[in-house]
Amino acid sequence: MPSSVWPEPLPLASAPVPAYGSGSLADLLPTLAAGSGVPGMTATLTELPPADRNCVFLIDGLGWHQLLAHPAEAPFLSSLIATSRGGTGQPLTAGFPATTATSLASVGTGRTPGEHGLPGYTALNPDSGELMNQLRWKPWTDPHAWQPHPTVFSLADAAGVHTAQVSAPGFHHTPLTQVALSGGTFHGRLSGEERMDLAAAQLAAGDRALVYTYYSEVDGKGHRFGVDSDAWRGQLMYVDGLARRLAEQLPPRSALYITADHGMVDIPFDDRHRFDVDEDWELNAGIRLLGGEGRARHLYAVPGAARDVRTVWREVLGEQCWVAGRDEAIEAGWFGPHVEKRVRDRLGDVIVAARDDVAITATRREPNESALTGMHGSMTPAEQLVPLLEVRT
Repeated sequence: MPSSVWPEPLPLASAPVPAYGSGSLADLLPTLAAGSGVPGMTATLTELPPADRNCVFLIDGLGWHQLLAHPAEAPFLSSLIATSRGGTGQPLTAGFPATTATSLASVGTGRTPGEHGLPGYTALNPDSGELMNQLRWKPWTDPHAWQPHPTVFSLADAAGVHTAQVSAPGFHHTPLTQVALSGGTFHGRLSGEERMDLAAAQLAAGDRALVYTYYSEVDGKGHRFGVDSDAWRGQLMYVDGLARRLAEQLPPRSALYITADHGMVDIPFDDRHRFDVDEDWELNAGIRLLGGEGRARHLYAVPGAARDVRTVWREVLGEQCWVAGRDEAIEAGWFGPHVEKRVRDRLGDVIVAARDDVAITATRREPNESALTGMHGSMTPAEQLVPLLEVRT
């Protein structure tokens, strides 16, 4: 079929690249640590005034657009919108892909995906030739070989800042916690209320403090039921109460920052919105491994097929997705201004980021992920933009 019949693909320059170095999640902890006098840290979020005690409460899956759309369910969080980013009223960007493993590594290390090397939900391990799930850390690989940079928490702890993480007990010894969030002490608590109370107590435990706490179920309900479902709204109401509970217990000279790792979009269950690679011979042709997730894909081609794979995917999905070769994505800054050599080969030969409300599923290879209602990963504002709400004492 002549190429002239195919619509023009989205220009790569139209992709809204995250604000690395000036307004991304990777800039948050270095800014807070710099304000506490931690050596080697730079305050790139200059709108945030220093505080002696800093607490970050990360709500998994609560994007900026979702918060703006639900003021009735989140009255406390909504009352803080004007405080976002030091009173600018603006959000942060998550980073690409906008997914939990990548974002938590960006938060904890203060580095971009191209530096910390967790570039998606699943990515190629070049040493084994297998896809590695970077959230569940399967198949196993040495965590500190995979992500060798120190966390901001460990640097703050070494500088004498009282440093703690308060989260679900099951996260204590996970590899993702080791490489992204370790340093100081970990405190496991089951209930959200217990986490808020202990986070406040840990914040008061030092003249200089850096405390992190986390809640996951906003994301969980969004994946399963969608971001405007009753179940999701119920979780938003619950976490709004948790945020208020923590804010009301802040000790003097504290700053609480409430943020998220990504937003989310709902994808209808029909053939116009879901493209199943396992059932589409054209999209599957030349694919050795399918990485990433529905909204942000790494395509690993069989040897010699990368150019053809990119061409076909641009022809089929180029009106709805940004489709880039690996070098094109790196040059465009999708993973940050610098991609380390050890990270480069983890990236797909072709990288696909959805612009429209579509998902690239694989119902046989990924039955659970393909059944999700809410998805995330790409560079659209609904997925990328996250709040940075602030309470100070």
